[in-house]
Amino acid sequence: MFLKLITIFFFFFNLLFQSQETCSQSTNFTYNDGFNPPTDLSLQGITTVTPNGLLKLTNYTVQKTGHAFYTKPIRFKDSPNGTVYSFSTTFVFAIHSQIPILSGHGIAFVVAPNPSLPYATASQYIVFAVELDTIRSTEFNDTDDNHVGIDINSLKSERTSLAGWWDEKGQFKNLSLISRKPMQVWVDYDGGSHKIDVTMAPFNEDKPRRPLVFRVNGEAPPLALSRLPKLPRFEPKRISDFFKIGMPLISLFLIFCFIFLVCFLVRRRRKFAEEMDDWEKEFGKNRFRFKDLYYATKGFKEKDLLGTGGFGSVYKEVTLNWKQRIKVILGVASGLFYLHEEWEQVVIHRDVKASNVLLDGELNGRLGDFGLARLYDHGSDPQTTHVVGTLGYLAPEHTRTGRATTATDVFAFGAFLLEVTCGRRPIEIRHEIDETFLLVEWVFGLWNKGNILDAKDPNMGYEYDEKEVEMVLKLGLLCSHPDPRARPSMRQVLQYLRGDAKLPDLSPLDFTGSGMILGLQDGFSELGMSYSSSVFKGFTGGSIADSLLSGGR
Repeated sequence: MFLKLITIFFFFFNLLFQSQETCSQSTNFTYNDGFNPPTDLSLQGITTVTPNGLLKLTNYTVQKTGHAFYTKPIRFKDSPNGTVYSFSTTFVFAIHSQIPILSGHGIAFVVAPNPSLPYATASQYIVFAVELDTIRSTEFNDTDDNHVGIDINSLKSERTSLAGWWDEKGQFKNLSLISRKPMQVWVDYDGGSHKIDVTMAPFNEDKPRRPLVFRVNGEAPPLALSRLPKLPRFEPKRISDFFKIGMPLISLFLIFCFIFLVCFLVRRRRKFAEEMDDWEKEFGKNRFRFKDLYYATKGFKEKDLLGTGGFGSVYKEVTLNWKQRIKVILGVASGLFYLHEEWEQVVIHRDVKASNVLLDGELNGRLGDFGLARLYDHGSDPQTTHVVGTLGYLAPEHTRTGRATTATDVFAFGAFLLEVTCGRRPIEIRHEIDETFLLVEWVFGLWNKGNILDAKDPNMGYEYDEKEVEMVLKLGLLCSHPDPRARPSMRQVLQYLRGDAKLPDLSPLDFTGSGMILGLQDGFSELGMSYSSSVFKGFTGGSIADSLLSGGR
């Protein structure tokens, strides 16, 4: 009697067969590396062996079968009436149907007397078979279309079980024979007890302890699963969720980023677009780029606005250190001295303030905006005019008499000195506490307490000459004296600043004893009160704004 293997209609993956005799002799064969070359196999029907060693029993051809037999005979017993020897085999298979939910008649492991299966009755040619059935055939009393059965001399199964396996927790798990996934089957026969044990499990799972049908003690040697040929891919490679979901989302994000970037660049180009005047087209462009001005003023922020005049707005830029600030102060002082004494006529600027000071590329200070300037001959008295200027820079006598003189320019220059050195405006109205801050009053109060250097701007750094800073603060207070006769001329101011002359040794008492201050606790706070009251004296209603603020400044 011979042991034969037959698989019908679908794909067989690998086979191991071992028969053990009751005596010391045994026969075994193993195909761990595939079926190449198939020298010990008889291939029948449409069965072929693939180049990588897979045994392919059938293809998608309709109504065709395939068989594969081991050609060498194996003796199962010594005599016709003797006991069948124990045997054990294991193989890996996969069924891949053309339509995933439909299949042919399945696959079977067969023991037959001859190495062929002609068209005849099963009782003549099949002694024993383990069927993996994927179609329910009522004529053979099949229970379902996904079962494992044991056939003896007939196609009607002696015993069947639903295809599946028992895990280590003792739970039964179903297996679909047409799932297109590889599975392993173990068939064991115990000659002593005449019992057949059929077990199956998913590929790479250990052999379950509990079989599907019967039980025996002996086991076949395990297959080397890592050496088996790989099952060919019969369907498109599965795309991971990253490529199905992640990549489209990333692509959309990149598209939106690109659109946003294009819109941003277009808007930015329009924002900084330059419009040339007619004279620039003729003589060439001579201006700062709008982009440079935008960044220099931090986007034209309101908090950096120094003032607004008839020719536009002035913004605060690059915090300057002390050397740069004193350079600006000297430049403005030189220009104002030239206007007062060196030109052919006396020029009263009438609007000296920080926002009217321009800086060149080397940070030299230049006094600009002469829209309110008045001229008169040297030695003559200026005429009375409307009070114009900027609040905080107006001398008290100017608001009372309406006469602008070189002394009123000196007063405004004193406010400018304090503003540049302290980094604060001459007047700050604090609406939240209903209070008005006067810079000159604050500086004088610190001087009166003996710590005038506390008034310096902390943003100008630590590299400065303390004596020079103290001198400039005191000179600013002197130029802001309420008595115009006590103020120095611009010639004297320039000499003090250049070091050609020494500023008189002043003390707060020199200001409080002027006869104009009544000497309250902070001394010069009275000056602030005197200044502020004199500024508003004689003005009522809306006329004060027209008189004190020049052109909206």
